[in-house]
Amino acid sequence: MALAVGVAVLAGCDVPPPPAAAPGPVASPGAVRTPPAVSPTPSDVSSPCPEGGVRLREDGGDAAMGLRLEGYRLQNCGAQPYELNGYPEVRLLDERRRPVEVAVGHGSAPVTSEVPALDALPERVLLQPGQTASVAVVWRNRVTDATVPAVEGRVLELRPRPDAPWVTLALTRPVDLGNTGRLGIGPWRR
Repeated sequence: MALAVGVAVLAGCDVPPPPAAAPGPVASPGAVRTPPAVSPTPSDVSSPCPEGGVRLREDGGDAAMGLRLEGYRLQNCGAQPYELNGYPEVRLLDERRRPVEVAVGHGSAPVTSEVPALDALPERVLLQPGQTASVAVVWRNRVTDATVPAVEGRVLELRPRPDAPWVTLALTRPVDLGNTGRLGIGPWRR
């Protein structure tokens, strides 16, 4: 009898229909995707060319499951050709511009398995005035020891070649090392 009453009560219940799907983008056949416009940074347009004849800017990156890959682009803003060969020297500073202790190695091996942009052999890159070269950096955002504070690099200092002055870049995307203390860097590429 209790079962019959339960069935009768449930039979009178009206289940509302599921909500309509939210509208989303609709691609028309043959539509061409246009990448978003990139606004030039002030260093690209309004500031004078720094000592040494080159300027540095962020060039995009990727972050997945704690593995970070970031690119930086060096522009020859001087009047003479600028030669690069091998790897730049890199230093990180925190938000107070104090040095961050980090071991920098060539290629991806100090941090992860093979990353083609970092593991290619270095080659000579000659930049004519106005031309650019890029370099890739990889690190892991991981805390491996709760007693060691995590660190973040907010300023990148880079020496493009041994005889060049350091170029400084305030980062919009910090190098969030956790407490791994390791960074891998690739060679210069066109």
